[in-house]
Amino acid sequence: MHELPLPDWSLNRVHIELRSLRKPGDRDILVEWANEAWQDPNADIADPDPKSKSGISVRLIGYSPSAGFVITVIAFRQNGVLWGSTAWPSSRAERRIYDAKVVQK
Repeated sequence: MHELPLPDWSLNRVHIELRSLRKPGDRDILVEWANEAWQDPNADIADPDPKSKSGISVRLIGYSPSAGFVITVIAFRQNGVLWGSTAWPSSRAERRIYDAKVVQK
């Protein structure tokens, strides 16, 4: 299990839970699902996120039992708080990263 606290979603709950309004065809992600993925002991964590321009983001790929699929979660640190930024159903490439980590354990 990793040491990262659950992200605070108070700023971006609507952003992930209404994802399909911004991106038709995408799945909405419930905060509860993102938190389950975040707490997955098999999660793959990139800290800092290699795709982050600011260098303050964390990328986590984990499984949500309630959702029934692997979710990619992005959070960032600011003023001592870990803020939830966004989340989406993991791509095939992201699922391969997750599956490789699970097989290693």
